[in-house]
Amino acid sequence: MIKKCDHSGCTKAGTCRAPKTRDLKEYWFFCQEHAAEYNKNWNYYANMTPGEIEAEWERETFGAPLKDKNSANADAADYAKFINDFLTGRASFDNASTRRTLPGPVMTALKTLDLPVTATLREVGARYRALAKKYHPDTAADKKSAADKFAKIADAYETLKKHFAKK
Repeated sequence: MIKKCDHSGCTKAGTCRAPKTRDLKEYWFFCQEHAAEYNKNWNYYANMTPGEIEAEWERETFGAPLKDKNSANADAADYAKFINDFLTGRASFDNASTRRTLPGPVMTALKTLDLPVTATLREVGARYRALAKKYHPDTAADKKSAADKFAKIADAYETLKKHFAKK
């Protein structure tokens, strides 16, 4: 629905939205001419102190008001300690347990394809294609054992495709 321009005395269509307040929840609807005039004279920071303007910039930039100085310094110290420990004690970070818990069938499928827990779907697909070429009953020398191995490889691949589809 098109509204009439909110400027007093104007009968044109109010097609341009202009904010009434800083919270940007209520709007005037002006014609293009009156919207340009309103925007030229409207000041978002009117009636705000420099401190309030600074706090507004911080909130808009970082999503929260400034922390008190002691808390900010403690956070910075914790971060610096973490980085220092990471750089100087790399071995302890490398040996940290980052084992992902995966369902039993997924672990079995990864073992069947001889892949690590960190394998991606792309790596699974590449490994499947390589093993499928090697063990396909039409190309393998020992048809009986190749057929069994190929079936296990195909089942493992289907299990992993379903697992990656859930993510």
